[in-house]
Amino acid sequence: MGSIDALMQAQSLPSAYRAMVERVHRPVAQAIVTKRAQAGRPIVVGLCGSQGSGKSTMSAFLKALLEEQGLRTAILSLDDLYLTLPEREELGRTVHPLLRTRGVPGTHDTGLGIALFDVLADRDGAEVSLPQFDKAEDTRAPGSTWPRVRAPVDVVLFEGWCVGAAPQSDEALVEPINALERDRDADGAWRRYVNERLKTDYAQLYARIDLLALLQAPSFEVVFGWRSLQEQKLAARVAREGAAGRKVMNAEEIKVFLMHYQRLTEWILSEMPGRADIVMPMDAEHAILGVEFRR
Repeated sequence: MGSIDALMQAQSLPSAYRAMVERVHRPVAQAIVTKRAQAGRPIVVGLCGSQGSGKSTMSAFLKALLEEQGLRTAILSLDDLYLTLPEREELGRTVHPLLRTRGVPGTHDTGLGIALFDVLADRDGAEVSLPQFDKAEDTRAPGSTWPRVRAPVDVVLFEGWCVGAAPQSDEALVEPINALERDRDADGAWRRYVNERLKTDYAQLYARIDLLALLQAPSFEVVFGWRSLQEQKLAARVAREGAAGRKVMNAEEIKVFLMHYQRLTEWILSEMPGRADIVMPMDAEHAILGVEFRR
């Protein structure tokens, strides 16, 4: 069984999914192969997509396709760079209460991300531990559970909901866009803090991206359904593994949670298609409608 067939089986995907792999994933993988050859060094590929858009699945297939062509590949999720719960609780006390909730710029360890890019490209052959975040417990998983990758790798697939995001203008931050911003960030301090981080340390992290790809959701409105499905899968895993699952969210909690993401998600969907190297428009049913190579 080939690596693609094995991956489809492992993820319980229908046989029809192979057509998607050939139509979408393989051309994207080839663009990455070309970029790696042009660069003559290890590269970072940014994969941006809203919550539930299928970034993890796409990353897994791209990794398999790249390794078929002899490129050593590692996947790093922005989610796995989240600050620990105690660190976010401290931010909530000292900067703004909304920063206790994971998600927005300011709640990740960007320095760790940059350090990982460096060590994954290092040719000394060291074994690298990749951090893992446990969403069911809302904090970083124990280091003993982190997967290990031997450096150097040719490609780092860096995926996340706001990977590559640009800051907004100061004027765009003035008016709240939802009830969360209106009621819990009335003076705009939280959204200004998030935007400032995008201008500074997140800009340094994203400057390491050599090729930026966007899974373009049709609208923010579909994200609730996508994220709800993710949470259902998480709840099923928690039940299957017998974990406590204290942090699994219900529908109302998901709605509030997504309000933290709404501003930047809508901004990405409007702004990023004009500068991303690869854009993959999607429909509400998760189908990728095509691949647009912009550069």
